[in-house]
Amino acid sequence: MRFKFGMLPQLGILIYLCAILFAPVTSGLFTGSPLVLATHQYKRHDCIERGIIRYLRDQIIRTIWDAPVKQSNPLTPSINTPSSSAPPSTHIAQYGGDVVLRFQIQNAEEAEALVEAVHVLLLDVWEFNREWVDIRLSRDIVPALLGLLPSSLQRAHTPLMHDLAQTIYESFPSPTSKVKPTMKVIHPGFPSSLRSSTDESNIFFNDYQPLSVIIPWMRLLHSLFSTHARMISIGTTFEGRDIPALRVGVHSTNSEKPSGPRKTIIITGGAHAREWISTSTVNYVAYSLITAYGKSKSMTKFLEKIDWVFIPTLNPDGYVYTWEHDRLWRKNRQQTNLRFCKGVDLDRTFGFEWDGQESKSNPCSESFSGESPFEGVESRRFANWVKNETESGAMQVVGFLDFHSYSQQILYPYSFSCTSAPPSLEDLEEVAMGLAKAIRQTSGEVYGVTSACEGSAISSPSSRRSGPSASGDSSLWPRIESGGGSALDWLYHEMHVRYAFQIKLGDTGSYGFLLPSIHIVPTGKEAFAAVKYFGQYILGNKGIELEENEDDQDQGHFEDQKRQASYMGQKPIFFQSSNLEASRSPVPVKKEVQEITDDYVMVEHDKVDWELRKQK
Repeated sequence: MRFKFGMLPQLGILIYLCAILFAPVTSGLFTGSPLVLATHQYKRHDCIERGIIRYLRDQIIRTIWDAPVKQSNPLTPSINTPSSSAPPSTHIAQYGGDVVLRFQIQNAEEAEALVEAVHVLLLDVWEFNREWVDIRLSRDIVPALLGLLPSSLQRAHTPLMHDLAQTIYESFPSPTSKVKPTMKVIHPGFPSSLRSSTDESNIFFNDYQPLSVIIPWMRLLHSLFSTHARMISIGTTFEGRDIPALRVGVHSTNSEKPSGPRKTIIITGGAHAREWISTSTVNYVAYSLITAYGKSKSMTKFLEKIDWVFIPTLNPDGYVYTWEHDRLWRKNRQQTNLRFCKGVDLDRTFGFEWDGQESKSNPCSESFSGESPFEGVESRRFANWVKNETESGAMQVVGFLDFHSYSQQILYPYSFSCTSAPPSLEDLEEVAMGLAKAIRQTSGEVYGVTSACEGSAISSPSSRRSGPSASGDSSLWPRIESGGGSALDWLYHEMHVRYAFQIKLGDTGSYGFLLPSIHIVPTGKEAFAAVKYFGQYILGNKGIELEENEDDQDQGHFEDQKRQASYMGQKPIFFQSSNLEASRSPVPVKKEVQEITDDYVMVEHDKVDWELRKQK
């Protein structure tokens, strides 16, 4: 079923309807239009606005391509869905009829046809790399999509998720996972000293956490570990929220030593709001590093020699929106020139090789990069903060890790071009391979290594076998979206950060952005192992030499359980992200502080549960 050019008049109707829908209410041409007045009333509810656009688009696509109309009620849960865990009605309405399909690309014709179809149908591309493309779309639109593709590609796709709404619901904290009131409450960030702490007993990492829990948790880290951790704000968002960060490091108080810029590693997550695992992973790594100070020789050295800046979410507005309205929201929440299409892709608005011409005319695109460089409020505030801190001599950024999901890849510059090789290519490849190896030794998971451009470009089977080529490969086919304006390229080229990487966490498609919370701790362990290697490399350990008497080498082949046994029973006990079961904390947690934080966590979890119940 292919598009017929005889349908062009209907496309004209689509353009006309969009003009009415997006025209200013005060426009003289459409003043008083019932459609305009009706849609204006929906301005207060973004999820309804989004639904209007989606409904209008789907209806016109069905008309043009003669797609069948689904007869079932979209507000009725599937028969196979357990009534006790039915998704919130808002998500059923939005995603109840959606599926995620993976397309395997074999030739340039298929690649070009798929790219064109994505742009025509305004589809949500979840992820893409050298071998496959994952696309979320309504079941009713599948025939229209297949009608635009070559016959070979119509049979080269497989479904990844059959019940997207249920998978979305399951990514939220479960009401049954709350600690019972009769049990001893364990604070999420600081487990009770009355028992040995493990990753599984740490409530904070048992589930994904909303921003209303993350920010107080960061404040607690600041107050309880004030000797080497402090909470800062790197700026404010479009909606006026702070962009919170933890700055971790131990500064010398010896005034005789010359003070200069501190070597600094910046670790960010959550630039794309729906990638919850990236936010949890940054929190996990920050907590593991902070609580290891004074207990691990290498971790202590890290904090004495390097400042670490952890930014769990660079996009707080979008992150909050994913919890309260739309779990799969990607962009930030700033207004664009189309009233119903909010947000820009923060990882496409940085000033180096910004390429907004492709998406400039389509604010509804998930990868909309704005109308000019640094139009994204949060990316501009982040860039200004880095510039100001660097120019004032407060820091020298020597490393940058940007966590995303999904596809399990270690990506190095450049993102904007597959033909431009970075000057320090060999060093970047060496470190990237080391990061991947550290993860593999920790969990057995395999992370691919390539440039950010080639990691997001479809390529021929022959080039996949031969591996990536930093100088560019003529067998690379059209890209699904532009790679210009990325934070990775800007930090590397403009701020001269020698070691800059984007790490795409798990999984490889089974859950995509909806990775179950059971994977938070394993993913955090992988990331922490990579961060430890990263710090060692920057301090001069190139992955070959090992420090003498190291007490934190615990990646499966270093036996140190006897040393840990001597710590058992001493309090307070904190968990670490490695195989160390327990250890002493250099900063004691007072009993009254423990009780206050315990009560706070229970209240916050009650709030989350109540909000989820109201949506059901």
